[in-house]
Amino acid sequence: MSVELIRASRLTDAVPYAYASVVPAGARLVHTAGACPIDEHDRVVAPGDVAGQARQVMDNLEVALQAAGAALTDVVRTTVYVASTDQADLVTAWNVVRARFGDHDAPSTLLGVTVLGYRGQLVEVDAVAVVP
Repeated sequence: MSVELIRASRLTDAVPYAYASVVPAGARLVHTAGACPIDEHDRVVAPGDVAGQARQVMDNLEVALQAAGAALTDVVRTTVYVASTDQADLVTAWNVVRARFGDHDAPSTLLGVTVLGYRGQLVEVDAVAVVP
């Protein structure tokens, strides 16, 4: 069961993601909580390092998806949160997240936010995926 990624011909093709996605009839949706940059010892990893935290976030997101029977290629959309007012930090996090998805460029929203839930946390990603 695959996700259909939609590109809108009347919108720019310069963005690194699809504009919409379609879920097959009868599919089951998986909604993840925000994946955080927390290691197996409940510590925030890579203090002050947006890219390092984004890598841990994506590792944790993959584990959550696998537990639900899904993979990154089953993702319908994501939201990427970065605790920063510096657009360069958002781009840094996005580049890590986007690279992990490879050719599967599901729709995504990238946001700069004031603060996230854990002390020192800079990045969080939530996702919606589809499984048979």
